[in-house]
Amino acid sequence: MTEATTVGKLRPLPRHGVSLNDALRVWARVALLSFGGPAGQIAVMHRILVEEKRWISEERFLHALSYCMLLPGPEAQQLATYIGWLMHRTLGGLLAGGLFIVPGVIAIMALSYVYAAFGNVPITVALFFGLKAAVLAIVLEAMIRIGKRSLKNRVMKMLAAAAFVGIFFFNVPFPIIVFGAALIGFLGAALGVKAFQVTADHGSNGNTGNDALVDSLLGESQPEHTRPTLPRFLRVAAIWLALWLVPVIVLLAMLGSENVFSQIAVFFSKMAMVTFGGAYAVLAYVAQQAVDHYGWLKPGEMLDGLGMAETTPGPLIMVLQFVGFMAAYRDPGTLSPMLAGALGGLLATWVTFTPCFLWIYLGAPFIEIIRGNKALASGLSAITAAVVGVVLNLAVWFAIHTIFRETIPVHALMMDFNAPKLASVDPWALGLSATAAVAIFRFKVGMIPTLAACCALGIVLHITGLLR
Repeated sequence: MTEATTVGKLRPLPRHGVSLNDALRVWARVALLSFGGPAGQIAVMHRILVEEKRWISEERFLHALSYCMLLPGPEAQQLATYIGWLMHRTLGGLLAGGLFIVPGVIAIMALSYVYAAFGNVPITVALFFGLKAAVLAIVLEAMIRIGKRSLKNRVMKMLAAAAFVGIFFFNVPFPIIVFGAALIGFLGAALGVKAFQVTADHGSNGNTGNDALVDSLLGESQPEHTRPTLPRFLRVAAIWLALWLVPVIVLLAMLGSENVFSQIAVFFSKMAMVTFGGAYAVLAYVAQQAVDHYGWLKPGEMLDGLGMAETTPGPLIMVLQFVGFMAAYRDPGTLSPMLAGALGGLLATWVTFTPCFLWIYLGAPFIEIIRGNKALASGLSAITAAVVGVVLNLAVWFAIHTIFRETIPVHALMMDFNAPKLASVDPWALGLSATAAVAIFRFKVGMIPTLAACCALGIVLHITGLLR
């Protein structure tokens, strides 16, 4: 009997045919390539899960993304958790969502050590400079693919455009955009507008006959773990609330509310509940509190931390690990500064990401149930269109901060946004991004070779003195 047969008997394959070991390898690959903030991470997952592996259809990918966009916390990490849970239950969600942040945790921790000891290291900055330029091309490709396949009619395109204009130019709060789109979808369906009666068109994404997850796992008989029940809801709530809040309560009881570790636990627990629309929505507030109220950071250090998070794998909210590290590093108590910093960074990460699993495990079964409801599906189709506009906003934000060194705040005619300062264009960033785009679009070069080449070019530019 072969080893594969033995493993198969011990752990039967799910109906969709993807083993947990195979999924583990793919989720590790997704995690290692999850650069570029939410837009880049969503692009990577879309390319691997929808285009390459064909584990999930375009329609289901956007359905899950729409729900994750509604939640506080990093939507890309929650999307990975959702799909992992869908495929392999709770363990699958843990592996997918956990692996998604592991490379970022390691990278930010290492960079925080270096930063605390030496400040910014130029060679590291140069490597990430090339990496960021390559990710921009990957983001652009994914946005074109997603836009073509999800915006199936003029009304959906108009909703996506309105969402982009509202959030980018007028700084409309994300929840208003989402709930406004849902209301439009419900009203459109009630009035019998065909544009909102969107059905899944699996053949359009080239996955006909190969969408194992959609065609088998989510076929006529819904898997037991995707069915919401009260006992499971209460059990999930009890377990994950305990994992999240018990450490916070213990720290408060043992160390008191003025201790830096208690402050980290409480402050970032609050942030975990209000980060709707991703990291950008709260980073300004976090920076203000960390510098002015708590004194954890010096002015300008938040931007250094954000630079780390933007150019390392994992969600942008990983910058909170850097903030936690520096907070404890500067107030270590009886511990060594570096040890205190490491513990402070890990504590910030724990209270930031543990709630993400809670939101998915509690809400995902209900989201799966509503897929069959036509009225709700109409509202969700409108939300999906709006989400495409929001993701485009993230992509444009990332492009502006990659290619331009400076931005200009614009406050006119009710508009409130940061425009790129044309004179501050970085020619090397523009050139690397263009090169990566040609490699991906024209010559169909894979992600890893493109990323590796741009990283190498970034280091060469630094060594030759061309990169300032």
